[in-house]
Amino acid sequence: MEGIGALQHSNRLFKIRAVISWIKRKRIEEREPVAYTLTIHSVSKQPSTLKIIIMTPSQKLLAKLGIKDQDIIEDENASVKIEEQENPRRSFFKKSAMGGIALGGSLLFSPIEDIIAQSTQKVSRFSSPSDLKITDMRYCVTSVLGRTAIIRIDTNQGIYGLGEVRDGADERYALMLKSRILGENPCNVEMIFKKIRQFGGQSRQAGGVCAVEMALWDICGKAYNVPAWQLLGGRYRDKVRMYADTPEAGSPEEQAKLINYRIKDQGYTWLKMDVSIGELKGIPGALVNYKFWESSQGNLAQWGDQSNYMSYGNTLHPFTQIQITDKGFEKLGEIVENVRGMVGYDIPLSTDHYGHFDLNNGIRLGKALEKYRLAWLEDIISWELTDQWKTMSDAMETPCLTGEDIYLLKNFKPLIDKHAVDIVHPDLASSGGLLETKRIGDYAEENGVAMAMHQAGTPVSFMANVHCAAATQNFLALEHHSVDLPWWESMVKTTDGRKLITKGFANLPLTAPGLGIELNDEVIKQHLHATDKSYFAPTPEWDAKRSHDRIFS
Repeated sequence: MEGIGALQHSNRLFKIRAVISWIKRKRIEEREPVAYTLTIHSVSKQPSTLKIIIMTPSQKLLAKLGIKDQDIIEDENASVKIEEQENPRRSFFKKSAMGGIALGGSLLFSPIEDIIAQSTQKVSRFSSPSDLKITDMRYCVTSVLGRTAIIRIDTNQGIYGLGEVRDGADERYALMLKSRILGENPCNVEMIFKKIRQFGGQSRQAGGVCAVEMALWDICGKAYNVPAWQLLGGRYRDKVRMYADTPEAGSPEEQAKLINYRIKDQGYTWLKMDVSIGELKGIPGALVNYKFWESSQGNLAQWGDQSNYMSYGNTLHPFTQIQITDKGFEKLGEIVENVRGMVGYDIPLSTDHYGHFDLNNGIRLGKALEKYRLAWLEDIISWELTDQWKTMSDAMETPCLTGEDIYLLKNFKPLIDKHAVDIVHPDLASSGGLLETKRIGDYAEENGVAMAMHQAGTPVSFMANVHCAAATQNFLALEHHSVDLPWWESMVKTTDGRKLITKGFANLPLTAPGLGIELNDEVIKQHLHATDKSYFAPTPEWDAKRSHDRIFS
């Protein structure tokens, strides 16, 4: 170093106070930024090159904040920063800690607040997560699957999150939670979930809690600039396998064309079909006791008559006493055989929507269809009848599956612990959201049970499912219920430019933060529900909390 020369030291212990004093005097005289290099000679080691940097108090504070000043600023009260340039490890850690923001020399004597503001104005900041607060919840109601609501949770930093109330559920399941979450930090996902989960129930009654949970993960991912799957612990797969319904048609020939299109053109590698006793309508001797339950249109209305609590669709399976005869089983077998012949045996084929009859008829149906090697028999009886599921599962070779209406892991545990089903089938918009559904999958995995995922909604809940499926190892396939709805995919825009779906697989956003989607306002506005054309209007009527919610004394 010019004007100083070399300094001898032993065992790397040395003093540089004289050097520092000289540098300070030199800089005060020159009044210009200069970097100094000092070569240290050791008896036992090669010469070490040190870089001496003078730091002002402001620079010291900025360094603690991870902000670097590349100009050398003179100050009589400055301290010293020493870097061993030949040591790449130490150099790496120093550079990692200090960042790469340059300060202009004109800011030397500016207040520190101005220095920080000027220094960080070009930094790509996604959020200050610890300061985030929930400020609002708004909604719209789409016509997807009859009625499906999307919610938006806003924050004080302009970041928002999207969630979805399950198809067929009331948006007020979510809106009544607004007063319970206002002012909370949305990144405290688990704490908020525990706070509001008491307001969820089975099936669509859980729609509000799950919608909020989805939106919180969307916000959290955006705040930390990572995809939601990363916050769940990482991913097992880059794309998510889906299953779709087999298309129906007026003739076997037409159905064969549609199934071929589903497989070859759309690329689906897993299909599901309905095997309903409704198909036996008009066939003499196929069913016992069905006339008693017919609707005014002469149908077995499986989805129920909302105005009649005692209708067929609202009556649990063991209590209808509808029996399927041998002739009826033969006809149902022919329906499955026909579709299996079109699909072939390379592709898994699942079945669903049989009707309301008891476990004895369920066992007989399962045995009648065993030769077709079905992927699963879904929801033959109601999910809460654990012992009956165990009896049925033990009696059949075809895997049994249920779960789309179950809320929370604790209600899946009896089925899993008894191995009453071979596959669990949560709907993330009912099961508790992303994290709870992953916990369900993980618990099932530990007990040798696989997980498929039910999904029948907009691309919002669809993407929440995709993130969860990617983060869960024992996942099999995700349902896509709107595959034939031409405008469904255009309801959203991906934030990383990827396609939502490619050849029967959902594309996982590898870098896009949160859920990785934004709403396509123009498209959604064209498909709002006829009874509510509002679009994310203010909801101040839901701001006030009026109850004491604690459920213990």
